[in-house]
Amino acid sequence: MRPNDEWNRAAALCAGQLPLVWLAWWLALEAGGDDYGYPGGAYLGICCVPVVLPLLGLVHATLQITPAAALAGLRPGALRGPEWAWHLGVSVLIGAGWSVLGRLLWGWPLGDTLPWFAGVGVLPVLVLDRLRGRPWRGRRVWLGSAVASFVLFVGCGIPAAALTDDYEPPRMAAGQLAGDWHGAHGSLLRLNPAGRAELTRLPARRGAGEEGDFSVCDGTGTWTLERDNEFLNTDRDAVLLRPDGECGGETYWTVGGTEQDPELFVLLGDPDSGDLRVLTRR
Repeated sequence: MRPNDEWNRAAALCAGQLPLVWLAWWLALEAGGDDYGYPGGAYLGICCVPVVLPLLGLVHATLQITPAAALAGLRPGALRGPEWAWHLGVSVLIGAGWSVLGRLLWGWPLGDTLPWFAGVGVLPVLVLDRLRGRPWRGRRVWLGSAVASFVLFVGCGIPAAALTDDYEPPRMAAGQLAGDWHGAHGSLLRLNPAGRAELTRLPARRGAGEEGDFSVCDGTGTWTLERDNEFLNTDRDAVLLRPDGECGGETYWTVGGTEQDPELFVLLGDPDSGDLRVLTRR
């Protein structure tokens, strides 16, 4: 088999497994969790994936699967063992290397990325070994990969979605909400039991005459617990924050997370593509 045939098969297999990888990621990290008021967002994302599947498959094959095969083929003759095992081992090492690079450049946590970066090379390597020597080329391998991917995704995804627990946001009393809430970029919201609030680098909706999608405020304000807000069309609890002074306007911080790890969140700017800000207790 020519080298470009190997690369073509690897790209098709990498592209074909991506819906399954997405499904595994969704089950592990998103299923049954808080959608921050946008149900179905995860399913909407998978509708966009087929548009870029071939490109992502080519990238994955080029950066992990094909280099792993080339490096495994360079091992000394004294090192015996099945070719697929060496290919798999090198693929896992390359995946770990990309995970470390992500940690160094962007601060991605190794504990989260390492299993995914190393694991996404397993299925393509194993299936590639099974196809080696068979006359599958060009459109046949791409078509077979697409059909198998669709069948497995539907066969696994429908039962998984049916068994996933629906998310229930926590219900909290005013006394439970009092305390310090921290967010990105040094944001701090301190809710006092008496209804006063202290703001440090806290994002808020624009006030009258302010420019931009939202404001970032320091100072004080007042807060109240809101339930079943008709204006926002939600049955979640929320903190209605009213900053003092001229910075920011009334902002609804909706309660999310879980009973053990509650959150406050708000979507600022465009309702369809705004900036989601989340506050947590530390």
